[in-house]
Amino acid sequence: MYRAFMLVALVATALFSMPHAYAMSEVTQAASALPVIAPFALASAAALGASTMPRAISALGLRADASDPKVILAQLQAAFSEFKDANDKRLSAKVDDTVLNEKVERINTDIGNFQKSLDDLNAAIATASLGGVGDEKKIADPEYSERWSAYFRHGDDETGLRSASRAGPRAAMTAGSNPDGGYLAPVEWDRTITGRLKEISPIRQNATVQAITGSGFRKVYNDRAVGSGWVGETASRPATATPALSVLDFNTGELYAFPFVSRQILEDAEVNLEQWLADEVEVEFSRQENIAFLAGDGANKPFGILTYVTGGANAAKHPFGAIKTTVTGDASKLTPDAFISIVQDTPSAFRPNAKFYLNRQTVSAARKFKDAGGNYIWQPSYAAGVPATIVGESVVEVPDMPDVGAGAIAALYGDMAATYVVVDRRGILVLRDELTNKPFIGFYTTRRVGGGVFNPEPMRALKVAAS
Repeated sequence: MYRAFMLVALVATALFSMPHAYAMSEVTQAASALPVIAPFALASAAALGASTMPRAISALGLRADASDPKVILAQLQAAFSEFKDANDKRLSAKVDDTVLNEKVERINTDIGNFQKSLDDLNAAIATASLGGVGDEKKIADPEYSERWSAYFRHGDDETGLRSASRAGPRAAMTAGSNPDGGYLAPVEWDRTITGRLKEISPIRQNATVQAITGSGFRKVYNDRAVGSGWVGETASRPATATPALSVLDFNTGELYAFPFVSRQILEDAEVNLEQWLADEVEVEFSRQENIAFLAGDGANKPFGILTYVTGGANAAKHPFGAIKTTVTGDASKLTPDAFISIVQDTPSAFRPNAKFYLNRQTVSAARKFKDAGGNYIWQPSYAAGVPATIVGESVVEVPDMPDVGAGAIAALYGDMAATYVVVDRRGILVLRDELTNKPFIGFYTTRRVGGGVFNPEPMRALKVAAS
């Protein structure tokens, strides 16, 4: 529990350190009305430790008054209340007020930071509860793990490790790999790294993840042209049309990172090597994945979801067609009606799990909009584990989504799990390198990842265009 409260304290500290201060009486009153976070959720978050703290705030100091998670939510709500007051004045002003505009933008930025910190905390809790990142682990193969640790720390018994890595269930995971490309990490290390990626990758969090042991993943589709008809009891049954079949292959590309460490750290028995490797590779792996899942061209990497949008490079790739677009109604900016239109255009069967996917700048622009009834279409989180919403639909911040601009796809809306598949080949390979950068020891770490759209129908794209 200590690590859980430390996590919450670190996140909350950032909120109190932000440049815009809000009335503490309002914060205290709002905090007292907020629901208490379930102990189970905090216990789950504890498993992730301080490593789950948002990177942007990791350098800030602790404050004793920031240990209550309810205060984080109260800060957000207090800021949003002040934002609405200031923005209402801006909208009703007869002249452009530079000072008021700057105030609105400053509070808007603060709200984005508050919400991001809460989203990171929510992701940590969700990943821990679903993926068991912090669960007490039972070693799947103690003998192999012992060989692996000896090799990782000291370079011992490489011959024995090579032989063991090609035996049993690991043989299938290394088939087709370069024999000098490294040795398969223990399953517990694989699980730790994958869990960390799920925590910080918004597309991976929400997409379907398919684990494979072969070179790729294949899905067969039919064109739905199945004939049928009504007949009487004794009437003849003429032959009906036979559906045509199409095949889509989702191949994997190699993703790598090459962290270095001193020999002294490696030989320190107190250093958790599994955690160290996860810390080192998560930044590079997540950065590359986030870009590829959105805009990858499929050349030794996943096919990005944006490439399947109408007019995109893969618009004709899927047998069911492209991801359809909804336009904003303006050639260069967002409109509030566009968010309502894209929701209404999505098939109702996929609405229960549908969410908005957009970057922080786009969320910031949407935060200023009101609907026809004068209500703000963006609303903040009102409890831990509950995301912010636009027109009542959950919001997922995806940093690499395009900014608002003429012709840009500024947002996606739909059921990501029913639309996009991430293909993970089981197994992470690590090659120990003592020669490249003496006196440091490098660990060339690779995994194979693919992805693509397996059903475009549950997703819609919001395009900045007049028509």
